[in-house]
Parts: sequence; C-alpha cells; structure tokens
Amino acid sequence: MSKVNELVEQIKTLTVVEVSELVKALEDEFGVSAAAPVAVAAAPVAGAAAPAADAGAAEKSTYNVMLKGLKPDASKVGVIKVVKEITGLGLTEAKDLVENAPKAVKENATPDEAKELKEKLEQAGAEVELA
Repeated sequence: MSKVNELVEQIKTLTVVEVSELVKALEDEFGVSAAAPVAVAAAPVAGAAAPAADAGAAEKSTYNVMLKGLKPDASKVGVIKVVKEITGLGLTEAKDLVENAPKAVKENATPDEAKELKEKLEQAGAEVELA
C-alpha cells in the first residue's frame, strides 16, 4: 500500500473536528490554503446586501454538540453510556472521546436535536456547549 493510501485510511478514522485541525496544521506548516479559489464577482447592486445582514441575525440551522468535560461530581461511566448511545461508538471509542474532551459528540445537529442531546449529556454529568 502506498503512503498516500495509508494516510487516507488513517484520515478516515478521524472526526470532522480532528480533520479540521489537521487541515489548519497543514496550512500553517506549508503556507498554503485548502480553500477553493473564488472568482471575483461584480459589485453588488445597491440594496442587495440587506438580506445577507438579516440572515446573520437568524438562528443557526445546525450546531455541533461539544463535550467540554465532566462536572466535578459526575460519574464518568454514566457520561460514557450516553455518548455511546448518541454516537453509536463502541465502548472503548466512547470512553476515549469522554477522556479526551473537549470533543464533538455530534456535528451538524438540528437545533432541536442539539438541545435534546445537550440535556441528556448534562443529566449524565457532562459539561456541554453548542457551537
């Protein structure tokens, strides 16, 4: 197997957050950008920027449910069980996720789903943030 194929296989095991960190590290190391080139567009018509400004004030459509850590009196086992249930990970992977917090438990969750997952995790004893 070539080195490139081996790297691709290793990258497949990373979470989206870890891949993002990898991309940032490669950009910094080699002075490049992973952003796609963008063609320069014509100047916007007067008044066209107003809808974009309103869109920023609207509620986000997706959230990342981030496990920040455990509450001081929390049971790690209880949090691991909930993480395992939410993610579908095996016991070892769920334990690793909890022990290596802060980590994303669920990415691109709808607002309702993110709120529900946050409540479940907090009830188990986790400190959670929606990003």
